[in-house]
Amino acid sequence: IYGAVIAGAQVRSVPLVEGVDFFNALERAIRESYPKPKMMILGFPSNPTAQCVELEFFEKVVALAKRYDVLVVHDLAYADIVYDGWKAPSIMQVPGARDVAVEFFTLSKSYNMAGWRIGFMVGNKTLVSALARIKSYHDYGTFTPLQVAAIAALEGDQQCVRDIAEQYKRRRDVLVKGLHEAGWMVEMPKASMYVWAKIPEPYAAMGSLEFAKKLLNEAKVCVSPGIGFGDYGDTHVRFALIENRDRIRQAIRGIKAMFRADGLLPASSKHIHENAE
Repeated sequence: IYGAVIAGAQVRSVPLVEGVDFFNALERAIRESYPKPKMMILGFPSNPTAQCVELEFFEKVVALAKRYDVLVVHDLAYADIVYDGWKAPSIMQVPGARDVAVEFFTLSKSYNMAGWRIGFMVGNKTLVSALARIKSYHDYGTFTPLQVAAIAALEGDQQCVRDIAEQYKRRRDVLVKGLHEAGWMVEMPKASMYVWAKIPEPYAAMGSLEFAKKLLNEAKVCVSPGIGFGDYGDTHVRFALIENRDRIRQAIRGIKAMFRADGLLPASSKHIHENAE
């Protein structure tokens, strides 16, 4: 949404939280907002919540966009970072989606090309053309060898993509298992490279920023405070699966030590034992 803010747009957030039907909230926000919204920006699998949707959700979104004459921008950054046989749908699978929608994809996650700034947009012809015009004034294009490497990645053997997803899955499994052993009952994400963890009840009143500071100072674990992702995120913190499994186990030990010091765990609790990456 930062681009929209920079462009001077008025942004209205729709809560993506437990106990709220997101599509119903989205529909109500569009129906009741004044002035009438021009665009909705979505991203599934979600960063930071790791929440996923099925194709039926996008079918309803496309119908909603046509009913209210609203454009849809969907970010499919985590299309390939999926687990346990689940597949992330694309809004472009919906018949007629190109009438109202565009979709972004980045090579940063699927091909470990973060920082290369390589991606693309597909969908509505008018919107794609508008982006091309803006890009022609904004910069002179990406360094050619990076573009060649991106072509090789897209056209080559895709086993690397599956291997990357499997690596994140192993990290997810170690983190979630370890947090559960510590009594922190987080949800098991089925996509993305994040675990969206509700702050344990004894610490809930602290808010996400103070709890993140406590984890950093006392457990030596760095998480992102949920408030940094919007007003509705202050009950959670985000773990990113960017460290190897040994480092994740180290983080779990630090969290357990903090919980023990605060009287939330007995004096000793078992550690996780798995092979390192």
